[in-house]
Amino acid sequence: MSTKVTVVKNVLDANDRLAAENRTLFADKKVFVVNLMSSPGAGKTSLLERTIQELQGTWKIGVIEGDIQDTYDADRIAALDIPVVQINTGGACHIDGNMVREALPGLNIDAMDLLFVENVGNLVCPAEFDIGEEMKIMILSTPEGADKPAKYPLMFQSSTALIINKIDLLPYVSFDLEKAKRDALILNPKLLIFEISCKTGDGLKDWTRWLNEQITALASK
Repeated sequence: MSTKVTVVKNVLDANDRLAAENRTLFADKKVFVVNLMSSPGAGKTSLLERTIQELQGTWKIGVIEGDIQDTYDADRIAALDIPVVQINTGGACHIDGNMVREALPGLNIDAMDLLFVENVGNLVCPAEFDIGEEMKIMILSTPEGADKPAKYPLMFQSSTALIINKIDLLPYVSFDLEKAKRDALILNPKLLIFEISCKTGDGLKDWTRWLNEQITALASK
């Protein structure tokens, strides 16, 4: 039992060292890095598309796409004329610091202000692995149910902001919006919450305005 614990600790320690090196590199280049996390189907790519469309004229943007296989999401981002690198994990349930490091040669970060990393769809592993990001953003969609903060607390504890997506479906699904927000804030009282519909555009301006403020603050340092 102790051997297994030691192995897990060593893996996380090695990742933390690589993530720290990534973070130093991003800071030197003044690249704002966002780690997008959610379960499969919550709307990460749709949110990313809408966010890019709002910020594309203001910031130079790049994307790292993480999936177990295929390039479907990366192709959607490339269609927006955005530089994108696909990471296929081959079964791994998350992106780690080393994967990000290996993906960077495919992006010109010297000509970049903002880098999105769309993590593998999973509510457990991505929250455990630092990749050197400026912030983690958690996306929860209304069809998933309001019980997710209680079931997957680390995702909410480690995130800077929570996006509750697909609010246009609230009349049609059993989702207790106030409970989800209340439980998330108990886990993380500093958590910022945005209610968004990528389909209708509701709430997107508040989200992109806040994100723009964060990037501007870093760029001005």
